Amino acid sequence: MLEFKETQKMTQWWLWLLLAGVVGIWVWGITQQIILGHPFGNHPMSNTGLLVSAIFPLAIVAFFYSLTLTTTVNAQGIRLHYAPLTSTQLIWDDIREAEVVRYRFVGYGIRASPTYGMVYNAKGNTGLLIHKKNGEKFLLGTQQPERLMQTVNHFISIDYTSPKVSTPSV
Repeated sequence: MLEFKETQKMTQWWLWLLLAGVVGIWVWGITQQIILGHPFGNHPMSNTGLLVSAIFPLAIVAFFYSLTLTTTVNAQGIRLHYAPLTSTQLIWDDIREAEVVRYRFVGYGIRASPTYGMVYNAKGNTGLLIHKKNGEKFLLGTQQPERLMQTVNHFISIDYTSPKVSTPSV
């Protein structure tokens, strides 16, 4: 059975550099105060407070590491799972039109856009723009636009309500 499945993670070097810098501040503080015995800052925390406060930046790093955008296209429709945040299923009968689009930077993660509706993106600037029959729009970021459109076209051509599907000439 034909199926498209793509899993994406946030792998932008600048994001991980920023996160490493934030964690680095705590590592430096813990090294200075607890290991070397020099107070960290003008009004240092207790050693326990410093260790407990390090949980916050480590939790942020763990959260970004866990973010995974999985798009699955099969006979049931298009399933989007943005772990650990949300999951949604679009059935073929609800889709009016779908097209691959290239867009300017709209940010990463999940957000509302006046142009694209709900945007689910982990990286890049290419996505599947879905127009639902009720007027809602969804933009699903993809790194495999040709394969994604090929699979969408396959399922639309079987016996669904035949929404318009197009691939832009980019």
